[in-house]
Amino acid sequence: MRKKQQKAPVILENLRVEDFAAEGKCLARNDGQVIFIEGEVAPGDLVDVRIYKTKSSFREGRAVAVREYSNLRQTPRCQHFGTCGGCKWQHVQYETQLDFKTRQVRDSLERLAKIPHPGIRPIIGSAHEYGYRNKLEFTFSTNRWYTDAEIASGETLERRAAGFHIPKRFDRILDIMQCHLQPEPSNAIRLSIKHYAEERDWAFYDLIKHEGFVRNVVIRTASTGQVMVIVQFGQPDWEKIDELMRFLQERFPTISSLHVVVNQKVNDTFQDQDIIHIAGTPYIEESMEGLIFRVGPKSFYQTNSEQAYVLYKIARDFAQLKGDELVYDLYTGTGTIANFVAHQARKVVGIEYVPSAVEDAKINSEINGVANTSFYAGDMKKLLKPDFFAEHGKPDVIITDPPRAGMDADVVEAILEAAPQRIVYVSCNPATQARDVALMAEHYEVKAVQPVDMFPHTHHVENVMWLEKKSV
Repeated sequence: MRKKQQKAPVILENLRVEDFAAEGKCLARNDGQVIFIEGEVAPGDLVDVRIYKTKSSFREGRAVAVREYSNLRQTPRCQHFGTCGGCKWQHVQYETQLDFKTRQVRDSLERLAKIPHPGIRPIIGSAHEYGYRNKLEFTFSTNRWYTDAEIASGETLERRAAGFHIPKRFDRILDIMQCHLQPEPSNAIRLSIKHYAEERDWAFYDLIKHEGFVRNVVIRTASTGQVMVIVQFGQPDWEKIDELMRFLQERFPTISSLHVVVNQKVNDTFQDQDIIHIAGTPYIEESMEGLIFRVGPKSFYQTNSEQAYVLYKIARDFAQLKGDELVYDLYTGTGTIANFVAHQARKVVGIEYVPSAVEDAKINSEINGVANTSFYAGDMKKLLKPDFFAEHGKPDVIITDPPRAGMDADVVEAILEAAPQRIVYVSCNPATQARDVALMAEHYEVKAVQPVDMFPHTHHVENVMWLEKKSV
């Protein structure tokens, strides 16, 4: 029986990269057909592309060679660039990144939703291109990803790794020597745990067999200088756990909050797991305009603390509060925005679907002496009903900051029913934001659009929109 011959890969040569595309890809054209390109490319490059997917209207591929380099490039700082998928645009000048992010917001409004607007305000870039993240999670695993250079070396390679998942590969971890995204002692803590476990031959976690001891570490840093470390283990070997905890406390006295999770599930998420507080305070604290926000192991807080302050100031400015308004803060999380604007409002009602976040929000109000907030947990579309408005009042202003998927149509309908004078829509996804705003366009006009870059060297962009109720 004859073996079926494999088709030779299709390589398209000398394609001129025209622009960025969605999800951090770039695009070129070949005989009029759009080619979406993955890999370390930039607009202006001349590249060869190996095609891996063909559709009637487009193709997808990966750059296999760069024949000419664009003048929009810069030298990446990170030694792991090109393999780690975390900062895909390090090779592109920051001003070019900001330009595309602005166009991403404009395209969402004008091409997808076809919403009239007064113009896009100049994007506010991040003051720091590196060291801006306050939270990172590193995985310890026996399933290390080997680079081409490592494989070609012919050396015996270490199988253990502590780092990030390779894009689209749940089972392979890139060993990270230095990550530039989070300030120290982030790298030092991760590497110290790794070396300590290696010296004692402790089993790193096997992502395929789902067994092993050292599993992952979450490191949170705050603008106040406080540091939280959460070490996750796959087995309840408390003699070893206690040993490592003593080592961390001695080696890193700056750790403000130390925790342990014993997680024997298949996945690493620990929102449903018991957090065991080992040392320091059970939380760390962020500071913003004199307000203190407690951040626990399971708390959500904007990952770029400095830019979060910029974002919240814009939201507050757009809310145009005079002091007598009833404000609804939808998807309030731990009540950061609610507490941030409370001193300029009569009352703020925060709604969030995660009960533990609502408890954090209440605590944040209490420790800051904010008495004019109230918080409620539940499904947004089920809570925002006529009886809720009857009990708490219809809002004068709504601030909404939903997840990437945007708001359910039922929530949009509830907002229209409440008919606030003003809506401030904070979004991490301009496409779903534009979709939702289009549903409100008959009753609300866009007064301002302000993009904010929270994550340099990625394609993600935050956007704040001010909507005003139309005159009847």
